[in-house]
Amino acid sequence: MKLDIRAFSLTCALLLGFGLFLATWWIMAFDGSSADPTLIDKLYRGYNITPMGSLIGLAWGLVDGLVGGAIFAWLYNLLSSRSST
Repeated sequence: MKLDIRAFSLTCALLLGFGLFLATWWIMAFDGSSADPTLIDKLYRGYNITPMGSLIGLAWGLVDGLVGGAIFAWLYNLLSSRSST
């Protein structure tokens, strides 16, 4: 069975992007905004626990999920076709 690369990468992009966006707002709801360094802001430039940071995280998550999902689906299809022959 092959994965549809476009559909899989779009799904990963939406899950990662909106997941990071919602997680940021969840943290802000309970702990408030903070510009303190986090582990994620070392990976995503410009991200922090603020409303603007949530939008930056959304953008980074969409791009990262799109690229990562496409690579994963492509590798899965490549390896699954080799193992079935």
